[in-house]
Amino acid sequence: MLTLIENGEVYAPEPRGKKPVLLAGDKIARVGETDPKVAAPLLGLELDVIDAAGCVVTPGVIDPHSHLIGGSGEEGFASRTPEIQLSEIVTWGITTVVGVLGVDATTRPPISLLAKVKGLREEGMTAYLYTGHYGIPPATFSGSVRNDLMIVDEVIGVGEIAISDHRSPQPPTEELARVVVDAHVGGMLARKAGVTHFHVGESPRRLKPLFDLLEAYPGEIRPGCLYPSHLNRSPELQDEGIELVRRGSFVDMDSATEDMGRWVSRYFEQGGDPGKLTLSSDSDSSAPRQLWQVVQQCVLQYRMPLEKVLALVTANTANVLKLAGKGRLEPGMDADLLVLRKDSLEIVEVIARGRRLVKGGKLAIQEKVAETSSRELHLVGEK
Repeated sequence: MLTLIENGEVYAPEPRGKKPVLLAGDKIARVGETDPKVAAPLLGLELDVIDAAGCVVTPGVIDPHSHLIGGSGEEGFASRTPEIQLSEIVTWGITTVVGVLGVDATTRPPISLLAKVKGLREEGMTAYLYTGHYGIPPATFSGSVRNDLMIVDEVIGVGEIAISDHRSPQPPTEELARVVVDAHVGGMLARKAGVTHFHVGESPRRLKPLFDLLEAYPGEIRPGCLYPSHLNRSPELQDEGIELVRRGSFVDMDSATEDMGRWVSRYFEQGGDPGKLTLSSDSDSSAPRQLWQVVQQCVLQYRMPLEKVLALVTANTANVLKLAGKGRLEPGMDADLLVLRKDSLEIVEVIARGRRLVKGGKLAIQEKVAETSSRELHLVGEK
């Protein structure tokens, strides 16, 4: 199966100009002059042509922090939120997602998250997960973070470990170091990122636990192993995040905060490295759609260059999570692409692993759950 995207302006995420993009199966075969319309029939191959006139073509979005099997239910059992469905994710441009557990690993154990990740993969997405949860020791499959990274293909790191939060176990520096090193070594042995993803709460300690870690183990704990999220809680926290970036870490900001464009703008104004910042949805209490809406806000309202904002949800995320084949629109990379209206950045087409999941802004596939259930679900949150 060949797919040809014509007449669109390519962002890789850097601007490449108007170029055709040829997909062969689940890979990007060529970006630039090509004419498979004659060769495809001769080779017995089906050719699908997408006219992207007036549109831009970009890599698919990578969401590094999503509560795929629902939130924690911190107001009691009745407040446990439902699983996120495929349609909520892909219709907003997310072609790769990383699942995470929060404070509750009792009623939402890691095996349930793994099952969800496997299900999303069956439906055409790319999906991964972190082993662990807020607590230490982290909830794992095998009793060991290192073993999980080595034996569970879908596990790419550990998290989200809570620090500076009333729900954190308040681990001593030595305990934190043990988890970070376990993930790092497991990642080395399995050729994975092996990062430790941190939930940073609202405590005035902010990133002190991580700075303490680096100071206690200089040269032994590598800054690149630390990947904290929620850096948009306060200016002080964001400033500490920028300092952590200067030492070599990546940092993440979630889209659950209103006016996220202001926080992204501030990060750049304060001298934050644009190549070390990622954005995530932190769904399920927020919605997957909010991640793409932040991209639109940054470009359309705050007038940031499209390529600069796209990197925060594509190339940067692929770099920190070491996702080979993801985050860039280049030959040989995975065929995860978006076609967007140039003026509004409205999503027109979503292609994941070479398969068109969204056509004309509408979901083009039926979710497996709809084939086996007669339920009707329509929930609109008030948050």
